[in-house]
Amino acid sequence: MDSHPLDNPLWQSLTTKHAGLAIANDVAARYPAAVAPFAAVANASREAGDRLRQIIEPGESVYLVGVAPPLDAGWQVLLQTSIAQMVCHARIEPKPGPQFRALTDADRADMIELTTRVFPGYFRARTNEMGRYIGIYAGNTLAAMAGERMCLDGYVEISAVCTHPDFTSRGFAAHLVGELCHEILSRRLTPFLHVSWENARARALYAKLGFVDRASVALWSVLRED
Repeated sequence: MDSHPLDNPLWQSLTTKHAGLAIANDVAARYPAAVAPFAAVANASREAGDRLRQIIEPGESVYLVGVAPPLDAGWQVLLQTSIAQMVCHARIEPKPGPQFRALTDADRADMIELTTRVFPGYFRARTNEMGRYIGIYAGNTLAAMAGERMCLDGYVEISAVCTHPDFTSRGFAAHLVGELCHEILSRRLTPFLHVSWENARARALYAKLGFVDRASVALWSVLRED
């Protein structure tokens, strides 16, 4: 049975729509560290592990999603878990809500500050090059944001869904995710996202917007030791 593209989403992203960002060889690929801390392999072979080692610096850690090669003594597994992968096929019409705007390089410092506060380590100096990011400002404070991360044939991942602790429970995240979904679906693409199984509040929000569970996918954080 053929695998689904979302079973190995990072590999599909790095070898299709994001190939221009990728550092890659024949069976392993990664984003530059300034873009995102993610790497991928085409399959779970030992060869893929050897080729992955060639593009990861000693002492550097990366995340793998869905597929990982055998990890020998040269690697330290920092985290191994599973996360929910959700997709949205339902049409989401824009609803009245707080004013938002596109986030640009001029907003980079605010984006990094907010994501570091809420989800540290994932958003880097050039992460906004991966897709469209939108946000809601309250004065000079970026109160909430969301954007596009992995991008592969037929699918766009929604990520960096963050709300500043001072602005929670105002519907900002739902408004931004709904807008992104509407725009992605208008391009005849399918929005998807990843969320911790333990994050019941976020999963309930996404379900209310029309997302459904597609799969439980493996997540690793690995460190190359030598």
